[in-house]
Amino acid sequence: MTLPQWLSIATLAGMMGLFIWGRFRYDVTAVIALLTALLIGIVKPKDAFSGFSDDIVIIVGSALVLSAAVQRSGAIETALGFVSQHVRRVSSQLLVLTASVGVASALIKNVGALAMLMPAALQMAKKNDASASVYLMPMSFASLLGGLMTLVGTSPNIIVSRVRQDMTGEPFHMFDFFPTGFGLLLIGLIFLRFGYRLLPRNRQGAPTMGEALNISDYVTEAKVPEGSPAIGDTIEQFLNRHEQQITVTSLLRGDMHGAVEPQVHLQEGDVLILGGEPDALERVIARDKLALTGTDRETDDDSDDIGVIEAVVTTDSALIGRTAGRLQLRERFGINLIGVARSGETLTRKLGQIVLRAGDVLVLQGSLAQLPNRLNQLGALPLAQRPIRLGLSKQGWLPLAILAIAMTATATGLVPVAVAFFAAAGAVVITGALPVREAYEAVEWPILIMLGALIPVSESLQGTGASDVIATGLAHTAAVLPPWGAVALILVTAMAVTPFLNNAATVLVMAPIAAVFAHDLGYRPEAFLIATAVGAGCDFLTPIGHQCNTLVLGPGGYKFSDYARLGAPLSLLVVLLGTPLILWVWPL
Repeated sequence: MTLPQWLSIATLAGMMGLFIWGRFRYDVTAVIALLTALLIGIVKPKDAFSGFSDDIVIIVGSALVLSAAVQRSGAIETALGFVSQHVRRVSSQLLVLTASVGVASALIKNVGALAMLMPAALQMAKKNDASASVYLMPMSFASLLGGLMTLVGTSPNIIVSRVRQDMTGEPFHMFDFFPTGFGLLLIGLIFLRFGYRLLPRNRQGAPTMGEALNISDYVTEAKVPEGSPAIGDTIEQFLNRHEQQITVTSLLRGDMHGAVEPQVHLQEGDVLILGGEPDALERVIARDKLALTGTDRETDDDSDDIGVIEAVVTTDSALIGRTAGRLQLRERFGINLIGVARSGETLTRKLGQIVLRAGDVLVLQGSLAQLPNRLNQLGALPLAQRPIRLGLSKQGWLPLAILAIAMTATATGLVPVAVAFFAAAGAVVITGALPVREAYEAVEWPILIMLGALIPVSESLQGTGASDVIATGLAHTAAVLPPWGAVALILVTAMAVTPFLNNAATVLVMAPIAAVFAHDLGYRPEAFLIATAVGAGCDFLTPIGHQCNTLVLGPGGYKFSDYARLGAPLSLLVVLLGTPLILWVWPL
């Protein structure tokens, strides 16, 4: 081997060592690798930042924004909520959840799909008095398998598409991954339906911020508008339809207080005083299209900066003994009061008429830049941060419609993937489906930095010929293997490396090697590239190889070894059944 080849392989080995060591975060490790490659001369200065202009970075960033918009809309969660009302058994609920997250992962980034449906799983676990660990790890694994079905479901698919374009002049298209991915998802769903029993039942997740705060009796004021599904329901039907998650403490009709009797029918224009947990209130208001009092009032601030915060009234607060209406919170301070909680008491009056006391907890909506100053003026202290969606506007099915248009445009070849998804990400911001602030928060900048830094390092393996050397070595090993054995070798290698190297980094390193490996054996590269993507996307053995597994670690209360208990047999199934499936779809 030449000196540049040795240096390239040494850089790769050093980078893998840093990933395994874990001393530096993965994006920092990628930057170290890039700086090292520049220093020793295997990456030219003019190519150092070429990775940041690569389509991969644009596609991944745009997909994250689209995922956030779909998640914020609550559309899929709402649809799942209707289904879950008729599914009671844990095993059946698990099948619904895993299938839902698998399908959703084909449409948006798998980590976004999982984050979107986790609240539904936690809600089901609470209703069944079961541990959330029964649901969350199977959902994570299903999201990994579902992400294999489309180009944008997971980063490895995007990367191998570009490698194929470099090798053959034609990239993988949006649904080229579907036959293989769908088959593996079906295999996985069947296994998880029965295999979840391998998980310990006594795992308890870390307490959430909401549980730590222990605030569960908020009241809010909502109006029944024209076209609401609640119109015509009796109060009893309304509560049963929402599984008694909330209470109706008062009903106001015109200037009259209506009796809160089970058989009273709801009419357009009724004002309901609702009580319950913030998440439950948010779901009820969204599903029945209720108009939350106060949120329709304009503020002087940029709507992209509008947010919601919880605050407690202190003992020397100017709020004590006064009502929100009398204080004119919106007119004087630019704040909307949309919820109040008082320990040990059920509130039945309109929000603007509640006389506030020390210790009351308020849900306030306003400019996030101005809220700290306003709270200081009023003598209220913000509570520790936790996600509160009550009072945040939703765009229903609009993000899904934009996503569908983008996927159709790419599937038909009308526009390139990067252009379609960048335009879709811009559209969800322009239409207000996702505020600008949340769009920037949705982008996982460390992932993009890692991709931008590793692309030139990965290309240096090809430029110096190091990838040819590694591939030739693998080809000698595979020379005695049948064709399926060669594909399985690449699949197993990628699956073994990804827990330590990160799935995107694994594909950046392995895909060019797999392509040369196929060439040396005289085979077409597609099966080997798909095997690389599948192996890199199927880390079922550790909580650190993929963000989905990390996401469920705390809420599920899992230990490191729990992943292998369920993941090892699933990994074996992917290798044994995935290899012939890949070869059937992509013959050599």
